[in-house]
Parts: sequence; structure tokens; C-alpha cells
Amino acid sequence: MSEEMDLETLKMDYEVIRKKHNLPSFEDMNKDFHIEGLVEVETEYLIRGVRKFMSDKLQNYLRFIEAILNPSNASIFIFSVIKTLNEGDKKKVSDIYKKLSRFEVDIIELDTVFSEEKDVKFIKEFYSTWQGIKKDMIVLVNIIRGNWDKESGKNSGAYLG
Repeated sequence: MSEEMDLETLKMDYEVIRKKHNLPSFEDMNKDFHIEGLVEVETEYLIRGVRKFMSDKLQNYLRFIEAILNPSNASIFIFSVIKTLNEGDKKKVSDIYKKLSRFEVDIIELDTVFSEEKDVKFIKEFYSTWQGIKKDMIVLVNIIRGNWDKESGKNSGAYLG
């Protein structure tokens, strides 16, 4: 795959590696990790490209969770989020962090030395773990949203400047 491709070619190429390695379907991977973006990427190693898209999502979520757990130099938004969380909620955030950070070391290794087998293992394990993390994140978002609405109701009309 050394030239840009169209989406149908990407799907066919992915199907080959999906069957070879027993990976999740293109549709499932695309829903969670936007792998259709690989259409714009030149690569000879599609499996690495898929893993990189997954890694990008993992790292984005990890940074958000890290900012909540360790808000030094965090944005005002993060401090607003933290205000909405109780100790039980913070425990949930910490649990999500532990699940995500376990994969961070894998990413460093995989970015250092290419191994199709290790990329496949990462894809399978992270995809499986992500299915639970998604549910945890939705719970967290709903907690933040619900508490945010309560907080903003308390502070309506308060002077902030």
C-alpha cells in the first residue's frame, strides 16, 4: 500500500489482515478509532497504521485523564471538571487511567521496533479493553455533566471577575 487509496481499497486491504489475524471488523474499528483516515496515509504496513490510529485515541484520552488526576498547569476547564467529582468519581478516573496507561509502554516499544505480531497483539488487547473503557468514560461524562449542571445552578449570578 504505497499509494494513496480510496475507502473501498482500504476496506479490502483491511479485510485481508483482519482474516489473517482474526481482528475486529473494519466497521467496528472505524467506529471506535476512525481508521478510515488511513485512506490519506501512505504505508506499506497497514497493521502499523491501524495501531497508530488506536494509539492516538488512547493517548488523547490518557492526557485528559492525567490532567484530571494531576492538574498542575491544567486549563480552567479541567479545574471545572475536577470540582464536579467526588472521591468515588476520582477513583473511577484513576481506574480508567490504570487501564489506559498499561498500553502506553506498549506504544513506546511498538513505535521503536516494528513487529507485526506485537502490533496485532496490541490491536486485539486494546480493542477489547477499549470496549469497557468506553462504558466507563460515558459514565464519567454523565457524572461530570450531571454535577456540572448542579454546580452551574448554584453559581448562577455569582461574580467571577
